[in-house]
Amino acid sequence: MLPLPLDGITVVALEQAVAAPFATRQLADLGARVIKVERPGTGDFARGYDETVRGMSSHFVWLNRNKESIALDVKNPDDAAVLRRLIARADVFVQNLAPGAADRLGLAAGKLLAAHPRLVVCDISGYGTGGPYAHEKAYDLLVQCEAGAMSLTGTDQEPAKIGIPVADIAAGTYAYSGILTALYERERTGRGGAFEVSMLEALGEWMGYPAYFTRYGGTTPPRSGAEHAAIAPYGPYRAADGARVFLGVQNEREWATFCTQVLELPELATDPRFARNSARVANRTALKEQIEARFSDLPAEEVERRLAGARIAHGRLRDVAEFTEHPQLAARDRWRTVDSPVGPLRALLPPVTVAGREPRMDRVPALDEHRERILAELDGTARETDGDAAAKR
Repeated sequence: MLPLPLDGITVVALEQAVAAPFATRQLADLGARVIKVERPGTGDFARGYDETVRGMSSHFVWLNRNKESIALDVKNPDDAAVLRRLIARADVFVQNLAPGAADRLGLAAGKLLAAHPRLVVCDISGYGTGGPYAHEKAYDLLVQCEAGAMSLTGTDQEPAKIGIPVADIAAGTYAYSGILTALYERERTGRGGAFEVSMLEALGEWMGYPAYFTRYGGTTPPRSGAEHAAIAPYGPYRAADGARVFLGVQNEREWATFCTQVLELPELATDPRFARNSARVANRTALKEQIEARFSDLPAEEVERRLAGARIAHGRLRDVAEFTEHPQLAARDRWRTVDSPVGPLRALLPPVTVAGREPRMDRVPALDEHRERILAELDGTARETDGDAAAKR
């Protein structure tokens, strides 16, 4: 088995909730040592979001495997000194505290880099440094609103929050890639560096298509439920037995094949109302009527058989429980078991698959579980100065 690429990298994370923990868990999956600094008593407040995983929070279990936990009151001088010593020995420091908190604690990126020039510093916030929103607290729902994402999701009657924390996930993803980029650059230059990721700007990147569509097309993509605002046919269509079949036609070649082989209505392919995608979108209601009129003679199983034969993309609407038992994931052996304070738990492997390399899938920590070991390591180098420790990285 190949060694993991981040073996030997140490990350100190003053983190909470989703965005930063998602970034650092991905680093830990690749072999980095992640020391998670939590509040004494309560820890990362995501520990208390729910109790659904045998008494543990589903968010916390998802985001914190492979990590070591130490509880520090960073406003207490003694604990603050411990944190500074940990940072001095680290390769990466990540924080997503409330706006301005890191600066007040003496953890501003410029100050840290002056003391530890090989350190990589990642600051995650809701809205970034500067600007009228710099000091606003940001939660996933609010950033979905501010980024315009909720204006696109839902039905004609009502917008809807996206069901997973996409703003947090986007920020965590860019923080992860930013850290990897900074570590790669350090290999070439010998110097670390600092960067920031804002949730608004991260989700804003994912808003690219509707932003261009709106600015240059003059209208916002309409909320279209499970359909696509700019592609048709794309979405759910009811078959004779009442089941809904989800399908997507991406280009004119597929549209002609769909009409000929699935609907068995070749004349529909050249109907002026449907001859190109923009026309099909403009005539979406009539198009759906035509498709469902044909499907009304066909059970869902027959529709799916024809779609498969014509190589038209289609899928089944599964609930979350069905997803966790998805036959494709089982066939590809994508599940592992990780330890936790409440016993073994099932966990999905990270999505990047490298032949001959197994991601790290270690324990989800209890609060302050690794205090003694971490402090013992620091005590073993107590006579080193912070600069000496940094120079050895």
